[in-house]
Amino acid sequence: MTASKTDAAFIEETAEEPRMPGHETELDRKPKWQPRYPGSGRLEGKVAIVTGGDSGIGRATAVLFAREGAKVAIAYLEESDDGKITADAIEKEGSEALTFEGDLGDKDTCDRLVKQVVDKWGRLDILINNAGEQHPDEGITDITQQQLQRTFQTNIFSMFYLVQAARPHLKSGAAIVNCTSVTMYKGSAKLLDYSATKGAITAFTRSLSENLIKDGIRVNAVAPGPIWTPLNPFGGQKPEDLEDFGKDTPIGRPGEPNEVAPAFLFLACEDGSYMSGQVLHPNGGMIVNG
Repeated sequence: MTASKTDAAFIEETAEEPRMPGHETELDRKPKWQPRYPGSGRLEGKVAIVTGGDSGIGRATAVLFAREGAKVAIAYLEESDDGKITADAIEKEGSEALTFEGDLGDKDTCDRLVKQVVDKWGRLDILINNAGEQHPDEGITDITQQQLQRTFQTNIFSMFYLVQAARPHLKSGAAIVNCTSVTMYKGSAKLLDYSATKGAITAFTRSLSENLIKDGIRVNAVAPGPIWTPLNPFGGQKPEDLEDFGKDTPIGRPGEPNEVAPAFLFLACEDGSYMSGQVLHPNGGMIVNG
């Protein structure tokens, strides 16, 4: 364990799944992230940050936002190869991209990300808190102290840090969208710590909405079901579970990132202007009553 520049306890990457969060370039079966319909200028003139934007849901969301007119900063841990692909795709949509590599579980890193974005584009309108990690374990006694702290640090502490850094720049009409999970609602026997962080994210979303809505800033969340991204084949699921990944949904298959990104777009743009403190559920048909 080392200390960050803010002197708070900081947990380094665990050795639980050394390949995480994973490189999309190394997957044989590539996730579908390309936007599926023409843009209509719904984010024209906006500036967005998408964390975990190098691949998976983050990439699909970042490129869709670019198609809708936004300038997009993507933040990721270390997957610069995937990050370049996303940045190139953003620029092919006729927009501008900023790539940022760093561990968002550190407050100073979050401060630097927001500063770079505002220095480059002069504003910040949309914050998409999508980055996360998970480590499957058979039982609660298998979860190490380091892993437990690291999972909370990445999945929920980073959201607090980023919102704190972004808050001075968010004006009326701005939007924050957090990524929670179906596991928050239905539980997951092998993802105890991860599911707990997703419960925290949902509570954070609802409470932050109450805190910011008076200033015209909307806060919502998306709770994906099983989505095919690098996170799962690179350690987020047990290898023996990958063959049946997503088949237990009513639709009978895992979702694709470009089936989730439109939920983020709806909540980020004026189409969702009467939505705050809410959660959308692209989860393959699972009824979760949330």
